[in-house]
This record gives sequence, structure tokens and C-alpha cells, in this order.
Amino acid sequence: VQLQASGGGSVQAGGSRRLSCAASGRTFKTNHMGWFRRAPGKEREFVAAINWKSTTYYADSVKGRFTISRDNTKNTIHLQMNSLKPEDTAVYYCAAAEALAITHYSTDAEYDYWGQGTQVTVSS
Repeated sequence: VQLQASGGGSVQAGGSRRLSCAASGRTFKTNHMGWFRRAPGKEREFVAAINWKSTTYYADSVKGRFTISRDNTKNTIHLQMNSLKPEDTAVYYCAAAEALAITHYSTDAEYDYWGQGTQVTVSS
């Protein structure tokens, strides 16, 4: 099972970026999936999650700016990031859980599979 994150890069503050995470090796159509990030010198933190019914959850810091979605035909999830800020600079990781839905969706220990990460750098 592999999760391949892509779409990272450099962008100016106020700009947008779209991250994708493609799963291979099995289908994740009915699995809870999420995005986390790790900024320099900080611990990994929750960004967004989506369950099997496409119910979405967001960290307060990104609510209203980021949108998580899933494309089950391509076994892929996306993270549309708008109005980016310098504090959004981080390595972004996608993750998948075995469960359809998890209660503690913001806890990284609830996820079973992780992608390699993609760097997003927002300059002021």
C-alpha cells in the first residue's frame, strides 16, 4: 500500500495550491483519510480529514481557506489551499485509516498509512 502526495511548491502569500494524494495497492474508497503538516521546529499537526460519507473536518487554523475532497474513481484525495499564509509553510502528509470513520480524526495515531510528504513554502 502506498500513498503518494504531490502538488507542493512555492507560492506567495494570498496564493493557492492544490495537493493530491494518490493511493495504490488497494482501494481507499470507504476509508477515512486526512492531511497533516509539520512546520520547521514544530510537531506534526492535523489539517483536514474526510470520512467515507465525504463528511469533512478542519483545523481551526485552516477552516474557510482549505477544502479537502475525494475522488473515489481515482482513489485520490485533494487539499485545495487558498489564501495561503507564511505560517502554512510545512511539509504536508496525507494519511489513511483502516476505518470508515474515526472519532479522533485529528490524532495521527488513528491513521494506519502515510504518504512521504510534500513541501509547501509560502513567502510573504
